[in-house]
Amino acid sequence: MRISDFLQRAAVEADLGASNKPGVLRELVGLALKVDGDLDPNQLVETLMRREKLQSTGIGDGVAIPHGKTDAVDDIVACVGRSRQGVDFQSLDGLPTHLFFTLLVPEKQHGMHLKALARVTRLLKEPPIRQALLDAEDADAMYDLLMAEDAKL
Repeated sequence: MRISDFLQRAAVEADLGASNKPGVLRELVGLALKVDGDLDPNQLVETLMRREKLQSTGIGDGVAIPHGKTDAVDDIVACVGRSRQGVDFQSLDGLPTHLFFTLLVPEKQHGMHLKALARVTRLLKEPPIRQALLDAEDADAMYDLLMAEDAKL
């Protein structure tokens, strides 16, 4: 499985404006709506918030991978956002989060969920890739970088 299998260019945002976790999740869901306008944004936000209540998806090093399973999607929907100012996402290391990679996965696709999470985590664990995403000029540059790095894995 490759990130290109589930991430579309329209679902990448280089300048998230929210200053808190619920706001970031709403903005990320807004990106999902660019991919599929028929989705229910409230249901998707609730899916992500429910997962966050179990444990923060802020994995540290300025990265969070909000994710959740839902019957609202038929295929994996991914969104990527960057917050230049950083957001308190209750990350494991206590530092602000700048990069968000969201995965919404069909309820019945358990294996796909884990494969997608593993692929994203593997990519974002690399400090040079994280830094390049932070330094990218715009959303197109972020998308191109993700696709190029994903092809190398």
